[in-house]
Amino acid sequence: MRKSSVVLLSAGLDSTVNFYAAMNETDVKLALTFDYGQKAAPKEIERSKMIANLLGVPHKIVELPWLKDLGASALTQDRMAIPAGKSALENPSMSVQTAKAVWVPNRNGVFLNIAASFAESLHAQLIVPGFNREEATTFPDNSLDFIRSARKAFSYSTANHVDVQCYTIAMAKNEIVDLGKKMRVPFESIWPCYQARDRWCGECESCERSKRAFKMAGLDFNYLYERY
Repeated sequence: MRKSSVVLLSAGLDSTVNFYAAMNETDVKLALTFDYGQKAAPKEIERSKMIANLLGVPHKIVELPWLKDLGASALTQDRMAIPAGKSALENPSMSVQTAKAVWVPNRNGVFLNIAASFAESLHAQLIVPGFNREEATTFPDNSLDFIRSARKAFSYSTANHVDVQCYTIAMAKNEIVDLGKKMRVPFESIWPCYQARDRWCGECESCERSKRAFKMAGLDFNYLYERY
């Protein structure tokens, strides 16, 4: 029997590819986008809504304004500049520092728990986040161990034992692009950037990872950049 799911959608590379994979493998009942005061929120919401509409899936924005006030993250605090990413990709120790600069306390833990509540209420068996092996080296809440821990917790906290399924958990970014190519993901519609400008900034770590992945997968980042 085909399972049903709730997808966490930020319109980034990982979440969008997981959304398309979930569409192939499950009955997607809802796409959730979180607004926690992040600088990229307007673009993430705009693009997530666009992608969900393209696939004919109901889309809901969950507002978490209190999360912005916790900790000191460059993603949410106007007084803090978002670190440029290229040097971080080339220097693992610097990547650890940039990860700390954009860390939002328990963000993915909050997201998964909210998604599990929606999934249980909709009688969906799965929630689908967008994690990957590459970023798990500096973001432990992107890791398989984190998913396993969430699964165990939800076996107690949800009546239908909601499971967590991430189709890219063992992949590097370029492998995620390759998977997206096979599923004809419209990469020009995604928003991988930490900023909310007219175009991807091309300089933050998320943009730099995407640029590198597109290049390794044989796609022209500048072409995608000019498409929207």
